[in-house]
Amino acid sequence: MYNKAFLIGNLTRDPELRYTTSGIPVARFAIAVNRFRRKSEAAAGEETRQQDVDFINIVAWRRLAEICGEYLKKGRPVAVEGRLQIRSYTGKDGQKKTMAEVVADNMQMLGGKRDESAESRKPIAESGTQEAETADDEIPF
Repeated sequence: MYNKAFLIGNLTRDPELRYTTSGIPVARFAIAVNRFRRKSEAAAGEETRQQDVDFINIVAWRRLAEICGEYLKKGRPVAVEGRLQIRSYTGKDGQKKTMAEVVADNMQMLGGKRDESAESRKPIAESGTQEAETADDEIPF
């Protein structure tokens, strides 16, 4: 038997980092994962793809939980590898509820840095400055 999940999506909220009574870190967050399905159009006679979004709960433990709590932010793209876990609990209303979540074994942050300062985003040559002219024969390619 094999239980492995690979997901790529965007965080829907900042991770919530907590500690168990024995001091073990645990982070909980959710990611939005796009799911494509075919949608038939009877009038046109052609098929198109419709996009749906699934919201998947993720839980990370120990050092991975600390890393998620420190570096992940809402909206950031992330790849998660783990196992699917189904658990039951009794809600505040006394009803038995079932919840599916992915227990993360590995996480990879995707995309570039989002916290770049305004200074690093300035163009190299601002308007009004003179740029050195290079002759075509000085270009090495």
